Amino acid sequence: MSVRQRLSNNQSQHEAGDEDHNIINDNTPTTPSGSSSAAISRSSSISRRAVSGALTGTANLANLLPTGTLLAFQILTPVFTNNGACDSVTRILTLLLLLLLAISCFLACFTDTVKASNGRIYHGLATFKGLWLFDYSPVDNVSTTLPDLSKYKLRLIDLIHAFLSVLVFFAVVLRDKNVLTCYYPQPKHETKEVLDIVPLGIGLLCSLLFLVFPTTRHGIGYPVTPATAPK
Repeated sequence: MSVRQRLSNNQSQHEAGDEDHNIINDNTPTTPSGSSSAAISRSSSISRRAVSGALTGTANLANLLPTGTLLAFQILTPVFTNNGACDSVTRILTLLLLLLLAISCFLACFTDTVKASNGRIYHGLATFKGLWLFDYSPVDNVSTTLPDLSKYKLRLIDLIHAFLSVLVFFAVVLRDKNVLTCYYPQPKHETKEVLDIVPLGIGLLCSLLFLVFPTTRHGIGYPVTPATAPK
């Protein structure tokens, strides 16, 4: 065999060895960076779902507010805040509106309804002695029989629900864009974190307390449910 042929054979063997080495490198297992990135993406996805669920739960708390109060808030807030572009006067007016609506939520928890013998529904305000009906006249309803109104007297659970309703209302307020833009047009990072976290905390706390302390009252403005329907 000549020297040229021997050199050619050695070169071909060396190239074949390089190809085998590349094949082995291609078959080596990859680093765990791919699995770690997948785990991070799954963790972030779970976090987003948790936050979304918390926001949804806070939004559903609006069902615990009187319908009329919530409707008035949604209609009047953009007008009073000028769609978030407030000045010194509109800030005061907006604050008065929020206080008035909060009082409405508080007082609505002391209202209740009863059904008379003729099937008519009467509304009243709970007192320490019983239910005071403000749309019932004994003169006009001589033959109408009412249930025992002393059973509807004011109780501690009513005060708890009134306090929780006010908290729920302010949780809804803190999620309103017009109100936040009115009072915090350019919030700092710490302030923004508080405004994001506090409504969620209030929503979680009130949800638990409403479950622990249920009510059988059917207040004015609240939707009728089987548990609160007047009998």
